[in-house]
Amino acid sequence: MKFTQATLDKIEAILDEAEYVLRYERGNFQSGYCILEQKKVVVLNKFLQLEGRISTLIDLIPQLKVDPEIFSPEVRRTYNDVLERHALVQAENQK
Repeated sequence: MKFTQATLDKIEAILDEAEYVLRYERGNFQSGYCILEQKKVVVLNKFLQLEGRISTLIDLIPQLKVDPEIFSPEVRRTYNDVLERHALVQAENQK
């Protein structure tokens, strides 16, 4: 997965189709993001660079309660890529 604007757009589409609102705002985020589950709002630190935004979204998307069956085929493919990437990062961190 490359760290490009197109990749970020594809990952943001996951949140869009899952009916989450993604906002980039200033704040004291321990991990670069905040999830307001009841309102389906994800807030990312607006000062994150492109690579940080992508990495942060890859970290948080597996935590969200989403039904992959509602996704379009392209978004489902991106969702599966994100889950695979997240699993690889987790495995590397446990070494």
